[in-house]
Amino acid sequence: MTGRPKIAIIDSNTLSLLGLKQLLLNVLPIMTIDTYGSFAELESNDSEQYFHYFVSMNIVISNRTFFSKRRRKTIVLTLSLNDTSQLSEFHSLCINQPEQQLVRSLLMLEQHAHAEGRNLPPMPRVLQQKILSDREIEVMALIVQGYINKEIADQLNISLSTVITHRKNIMDKLGMKSVSALTIYAVMHGYVDINKI
Repeated sequence: MTGRPKIAIIDSNTLSLLGLKQLLLNVLPIMTIDTYGSFAELESNDSEQYFHYFVSMNIVISNRTFFSKRRRKTIVLTLSLNDTSQLSEFHSLCINQPEQQLVRSLLMLEQHAHAEGRNLPPMPRVLQQKILSDREIEVMALIVQGYINKEIADQLNISLSTVITHRKNIMDKLGMKSVSALTIYAVMHGYVDINKI
């Protein structure tokens, strides 16, 4: 695992910490993600080794000097879109929103900062390979755009049971259990434009 860029999440809310870590691992599978419950924990673990810091707003405010010097690497975790005014110098991510919106916000941040994987190491060869058939890719694209099975069947002119079979095969082949993970995969591999989700 050495050599992978590292991200730090610093938040005293354990559930928030673990949930965000899981989402980030889906969005950036090539990253190593460390979690800290406090700024002191981060400081005692070579804080300069990180590519990005995802930090709760109260920790940024309490340690503003440190994060201001690293503002290009810092993403502030806010609870509301209105919270960002006092920290306008930083990128921010509202974590108090539905999962689909949060995934979209993470993908937008990633694509804004690292379009075409700029500054990121290459994906492992296994993740670069084409795993899905052309028809499965079509079905996946419609799933992540919010279409239900019946609409997918109508649009692709296939039976409902065929859609269900494709859906199961897609999830099995990719080892995914949620539409959010599928959405991340589809956008990161260029199968779906982020503006369509």
